[in-house]
Amino acid sequence: MTDDVTDDFAPDEDLADAGPATPGPPSAPDDGTVPPEGPHVEVPYAVAAAPRPHPARRTSSTHIDADVGIDVGVDVDRLVRIRAHHPEAVAEAAARRRTRPLFRERDRLLIVAADHPARGALSVGDRPYAMANRADLLGRLCLALSRPGVDGVLASADILDDLLLLGALDDRLAVGSLNRGGLAGAAFELDDRFTGHRPQDLARLGFDAGKLLLRIDPEDPGSLATLHSAARAVDEMAGLRLPLFVEPFHCRRDAAGRLHNDLSAEAVITSLAVASGLGGTSAYTWLKVPVTEHPDDMARVMETTTLPAVLLGGDPGAGPDAQDLAYEKWRGALRLPTVRGLVVGRSLLYPPDGDVAGAVDTAAGLL
Repeated sequence: MTDDVTDDFAPDEDLADAGPATPGPPSAPDDGTVPPEGPHVEVPYAVAAAPRPHPARRTSSTHIDADVGIDVGVDVDRLVRIRAHHPEAVAEAAARRRTRPLFRERDRLLIVAADHPARGALSVGDRPYAMANRADLLGRLCLALSRPGVDGVLASADILDDLLLLGALDDRLAVGSLNRGGLAGAAFELDDRFTGHRPQDLARLGFDAGKLLLRIDPEDPGSLATLHSAARAVDEMAGLRLPLFVEPFHCRRDAAGRLHNDLSAEAVITSLAVASGLGGTSAYTWLKVPVTEHPDDMARVMETTTLPAVLLGGDPGAGPDAQDLAYEKWRGALRLPTVRGLVVGRSLLYPPDGDVAGAVDTAAGLL
């Protein structure tokens, strides 16, 4: 690529000098104009405007109609043109990203999770394809990342690349998802192969941490391969001095072959013990822990390890009280000394009342 083409893709000076992203630097004017075709497309990297409510919900800047979605200025056409004409823009945006330490004023983390689609897990509550609309998902993520209590995002490479191009990751933690090969509902679901970020990818892009899923079924021989791969990932991440969030579950299949996570205290205790012992050092290992089916068991469960842990959210369900029940479960577990925050996705991005910002702010208040 010639120098003049590279210059054509350089961000506007005002964009480069903008303050912290909330959720991102200002975009080009959305006056309906479209950049010209060809190799000299003049469009800044930051293509998302500040969050704007969908026209149907103009009365609230934080409320999302679950059936309509949200309009936050995510211009899919421009995003695709940048990807098509200038794929190097992803690496260049990563190099420009303003980074931050893992902790700031508080020693707790709130990270929004959005790595579900890469594993084919698109449902939320009673909506089987809630996460399938990428522009809508990006809008929800940009809105969540704009909230002051949010520290960062966990996602697969495609989503993190989009957020880089949207300018939404400045001063936010970027956590890459390593193994997405265990597709939801597949016969090979427990063969959680490492199809996502490699540790060297996270280091190359200047990302802040990684996450791996560790599901163990004592009756499935494939769990041994996952354990071995997970241990080597722990070693590689520690060699790069990058934190790794390990999300362990004991699983079982029912008579119909459907996979279920065992959230009994005994199963979670065992999974934490196994995950804590992976690799040649645990210095950079964090645990991503589900709340047990009986939340009062969490104190006993978290006595299993001295590794720092964050709570995961899971699917909030479709009941009218599901969100409030989730907050209460998190509130109790967050009092435990090893629990250092929340990594939550669907409960915050797709709350039953559509108020993404309200859900995120409530979660932040628990910390």
